Parts: sequence; C-alpha cells; structure tokens
Amino acid sequence: MKTYSKMNHIKIFSILALTALIISCSKDDYKLGSEIDPHLRFNFLVKSDNTPLEYPAINAALVPQSTYVNKSIKTLKVPVALTTHSLKDAVTANFSTKIVGDSEGFRLNPVNELVFQGNKLTDTIFISFDKRWAANQSITLKLETVSDPAIHIGNLNTEYVNDTFKIDLATIATNYTFPVNRFVIKGEAGEKFDFEVNFPNGYFPSEMENLEIFKFLDGFNYSLTHDDFKENSNSVTYHFTLLENIQNDDVYYESSISLVNAGDYTATGNIILQIVKPIKSTRDINANPASKFYDLSNQFYLTYGETWFDKSGVCAWQAYNAFTFPIVVTKDHENAILYSDKGTANPNDDVYHDAFRIGFNVASGTNTTNSFNLKRWFSNESTTGANSPGFNITSALEFFPENGNSKTNGNVLVIPQYITIMGTNKNSHSIAISGAGTYKEISTGLFEISFELKLTNDELFGGTVTAQYKMYNNKTYPKPTALSIDCPKEVDL
Repeated sequence: MKTYSKMNHIKIFSILALTALIISCSKDDYKLGSEIDPHLRFNFLVKSDNTPLEYPAINAALVPQSTYVNKSIKTLKVPVALTTHSLKDAVTANFSTKIVGDSEGFRLNPVNELVFQGNKLTDTIFISFDKRWAANQSITLKLETVSDPAIHIGNLNTEYVNDTFKIDLATIATNYTFPVNRFVIKGEAGEKFDFEVNFPNGYFPSEMENLEIFKFLDGFNYSLTHDDFKENSNSVTYHFTLLENIQNDDVYYESSISLVNAGDYTATGNIILQIVKPIKSTRDINANPASKFYDLSNQFYLTYGETWFDKSGVCAWQAYNAFTFPIVVTKDHENAILYSDKGTANPNDDVYHDAFRIGFNVASGTNTTNSFNLKRWFSNESTTGANSPGFNITSALEFFPENGNSKTNGNVLVIPQYITIMGTNKNSHSIAISGAGTYKEISTGLFEISFELKLTNDELFGGTVTAQYKMYNNKTYPKPTALSIDCPKEVDL
C-alpha cells in the first residue's frame, strides 16, 4: 500500500439458417452434407459498443473480424480457434508478428506459438501495452504453420479467410471518474471507508506514480492512502481515515475531493466526491416515509412530479416522472429498517433500507432516468449514464417526520451534492444541487412533496437558480395551482 500525499451462449435446419451458412462460405470450399475439414483461424469478435467479446464468452450473431482499432490500454486478447473433433495429440501452430512503429511498447504472450490439446480448441494471444504509443502504429499477426498437415490454415472460404489479424493503434483516451459522488460518515475519529477512481480504458502505472489527480476542499482532518497502481487495471482503490471527532449533531460537516485533468488523463462523469457528516435528528425508523415512494415488486414503478418551468415563454407546471428506488443499507446503519428476510431464517440474507432516503435511477443498463425533471432544464444534453451521471441521483431526498415519528407529514431535504451533466458537444458541467420543502399525505395513500430545488453553476446559470416542485407517489393526483412567480428557462449545453 502506498500513502497518498494529500494531507496525504431436434436437429432442424431452417431455410434461413441454411441460407446464412451458404452465404458465409463460398461454393468452392463448402461441401453440403460432408464434414468440414479441420481448420485454424483468428476468431476475434466485437460487440456493438466496439469492445472485444472475450473468450470464453460466445455470441453466434457476431462475425469474426480481421482488423480492430484499439484505443484502450487494457491487455488485448486475440483468440485463435481450431475447428476439429477433440484432439488425441497436442497440436501446435506458429504465428508471426509484423510491427509498424515502436516495437518496444507492448508484449505478446505467447510470443509465437499456440497450443491446442484435448478439448482445448482455442488458444489466446495476449497483447499487453507498457507505454503510450504514437500515431499510425499497427500490429499484424499471421498464422504461418501448424504441426498437423491435415489442418488448414484459415477459414474454408475465399472471402473471409481470417488467417491474419491487424490491430491499428489509435489515439488513447485515458480518463477517470468517481463511480459514486457522496459518502456519509458518522464523524468518529479513526472511521474508515474505501472509494475507487475508475479508469474505463485503463491506465499506465508509470504515468500515475507522480500524478496529482485531486484537489481538495477540506472541512475536517483526514488521511488518504491508495493501493499500488497495477498493470491491466481499471480502477484504483483509495482508503479514507478520519483523523478527528466531528460529533456535534447540530453541525453539518463536509469535505470534497475533486478530480482534475492531469497529464494525459481527463476527469469525466462524476468528478467531485463529497464526504459529509449531516446534522443528526432523532427519528423513529417505524415512520418509514421513504417506503411510501418505492415499490420494488413493480420494475416500472415511477413517482410523478410537476415543475414550475418556462413553457414557450410562459411559466407553467410541467409534468414528469422518474424511476424511484430505496437506499440499501447495512443492518447496523442508524436508519436501517428491515425490508425483506427473503423468506428464510438466515439473517445474513436480510435486506435493509434507509427509512428516510430515496433516490432515482434505472433498474439496469446505461441510460438515465429523469431525476427532478432535469432533462427539461437543458437542451443538447447527453443522456447516457457515462456522460451525464447526474440524471441518476441515487440518493436524492431525505425525510424528517414531524416530531420524529409522524407517518403522514414532515420536512424534506434535497440532499446537497454535485452532479455532472454533459452536452452532446462534450461540454461537461458540474452542478451543485440543494433544496428543501415539506411532505404530507393529502388523501389516503397519496403523498405530496412540495419543495424547491436550487441549481448552482456560474457558467450555465450565472450563479444559482431556483424552481418549485410537486412530487407524488401515484400518477393520479390533483393538478397543482398556478403560481404567480418567475420560473427558470431551458439552458443550452
């Protein structure tokens, strides 16, 4: 461990399938009804996002490629497949490597020989990169010989032989991001937690050793250490230790760690990590207001809202919805309430939720939901989670029941945090959000939250802008009464 210096997947052949097979093999090579001769070829498959499908994963819909443009530092795995029955004796094959550019910036394993034996009919060439490469470099692999003369080199067709594979080395995009943007601590001296910095395309350890990637705004004393930088890794783990007691329940404590552009590395997505010790209030978890705003038995469960916002030059309530979820916590969390014991007597599989907090997210995938109707606030916005993680606010609202135990009403807080939104033009913006309001049960089972949301960013808003919101736990609710106040307008990113 190194110390960070801060403070340190019936035999019936359909006509369609048969046609596809005939198309993929030319007439002179494919003999219908006969056994295909043993053959050896490169079997490099690429997914829809232009990343390799790594063996042993399979996808019959993908076609082996003869070239690939590589933009990643991660070890590239090039599979070579032998089509035959299981082998009685081992078979070896040799390949050559042709390099355009610097031959010292990468390593091949194996260097030039592949081995196939028994049911192991795929071997892999691993290409590891040791340093950043220059433009217009390439690596071409070619299958040259095979120990069994009965094995044909290349596919049994004349169009897609796949006996060579070329890797073009394109400009490397090295960036980093925080996978989460907020940690809550208890405030006890010696308290520890770990967080990660993610590198989607990997990093070079030699470049990271002396790179200052953080800037700090500290509200209390703490130390940071990090694990060793490792080859072929996509993250670095940091270890936080609080060095002082911050136990005043009436005081809000916060420190922030921000990623900055450093060297050839660019900060993207979540770039600010908040570490907070909130004001503490006495609350009865059995009030459980958060449970009124999620339903995990319905994967399409939404909450519904209205925003007082500019609509073609006129202020009006504008409706929106968002996927809403609880905050999963551990059993010993101060706000933990049992959600499910999963029908077992084993307490180790019990699921606990935070009784007072909810968030907005998608159940799966790389898209985003419309937290706080933020997609209406902007034009030209990118809505993917990688570019605009701020559209998924996983810890968004916190409830404070009246008298600490009311099951019908109380106050609500927009959890203060920084969110990141990017335009399709790649302009990225860090926006501080905050706000407060009230909640109450306005009819049996129907809850309304009334609150204001503040967004702060000097470049986008010239400071802070405020909007009024209503939010409901059912799509059937009374239309809010029009307000006689100004409202925000859409901002072009």
